Amino acid sequence: MDRIIGINLLIKLGVAAAVASALARSRLFKDLLFTERRSLSQKLYLVLWIGMPLALGVVVRVTTPNFLAADLSFESSVLTGVMGGPLAGVLGGVLVALPAAVHGEWLNLPFCIAAGLSAGVLAQLAPDREVIWSFSPFIDLSIYRWIRRNFPRPRMDWQIAFFVLLVALCFLRTMLHRWSPAHIFVLDSASWGMQVAIYADSIMCVAIPLKIWNNTRMERKLEEQHRLLLQARMEALQSQINPHFLFNTLNSVSSLVRFDPDTAREVILKLANILRRLLRKTDAFVQLREEFEFIDDYLNIEVVRFGRDKLRVVKDLEPASLDVVVPTMLLQPLVENSIKHGLAPKIEGGTIYLRSRLRDGRVTVEVEDDGVGMGAAHMLEPPTGIGGSGIGMANVAERLKVLYGDSARMVIDTSPAGGTIVRLDLPVVVQHELGTIAPAGRA
Repeated sequence: MDRIIGINLLIKLGVAAAVASALARSRLFKDLLFTERRSLSQKLYLVLWIGMPLALGVVVRVTTPNFLAADLSFESSVLTGVMGGPLAGVLGGVLVALPAAVHGEWLNLPFCIAAGLSAGVLAQLAPDREVIWSFSPFIDLSIYRWIRRNFPRPRMDWQIAFFVLLVALCFLRTMLHRWSPAHIFVLDSASWGMQVAIYADSIMCVAIPLKIWNNTRMERKLEEQHRLLLQARMEALQSQINPHFLFNTLNSVSSLVRFDPDTAREVILKLANILRRLLRKTDAFVQLREEFEFIDDYLNIEVVRFGRDKLRVVKDLEPASLDVVVPTMLLQPLVENSIKHGLAPKIEGGTIYLRSRLRDGRVTVEVEDDGVGMGAAHMLEPPTGIGGSGIGMANVAERLKVLYGDSARMVIDTSPAGGTIVRLDLPVVVQHELGTIAPAGRA
């Protein structure tokens, strides 16, 4: 008999680990684990997520002969209580004990309710919620840590208190079973060693899911911290503006005010649009159409500064490509480098060509100039951004790598005769994918 109990104890550990791992794969369950302060509806969802599969295990145990390892009603009640509080513990105890109560094991219902309630009350007494997730069944280590922390000033240790509660509940369940074997199910043995193994197995069936779910929480926290770091980096890149560009533009406006006030007014409006866009941090992705509208404002100011005879712009944009979403502030550094390194050194000026195409689920954007030419290494020098600092070419390449991985490409071609073309080849991102690809988590 003890051999059969031992086999069932091992299978029971496997069932607990399998159910916990399966739940940890669900995104909704991960959200519940990551939420420290849960609303009433979230507590109900938590009870259902944990209680439903384990209640089905009780049904399997009741209806299938000799499959005793499927019943984790006691452990499930404790888990819902310690994770969701007293109310969740009571509801979880009711949910997992009902199949056995219907089968005639009516003592299982008040016992599971008491187990969930006591675990929930103890959870509320925890000095820190994190201590719940770090519960370990290795009580000898806990005692050693308790002695070191509490000498010479003793105080209650939550880990030991939870361990003692589990042992007490296991003892109570065993006594109830021996008093009325037909009304509550327990794996029981006359052997002292096997009885210790039964107690240890129940404690492990509580500790294993907590460890698995805590690992899931840690992974989620790391992902969240990584996302927030990327968001901070992206917002810093998107919002930078070089004061030199602003000062040069204002100087141009001041010189235009006297002899060409209409042009000065137009330049001020374009500058206001640029500043508004740069200060708008909430957009990680925008339609390509908006990017070209922003470039129009930027180029209009540059045309005024350089002269219409020295800076010309030719656009060849495929209408279908303009609806594609791309990372914000993607094209301005390309255009600026064309002006600064390609056209500015050229006495007679030159032309910038803007092109976009949509083919086979990918969008291609080209920025070309017929200036003096520049090497790829020069274009990928430390960031230059608007007017000399900010989100420059190197940062564009870095952002593409962060957002798209290896599925996006930036190619720079230049010829000895002069002229440079920068080509971006990006995958088309549909609207519902933006929350997963954009570091800011929104579009």
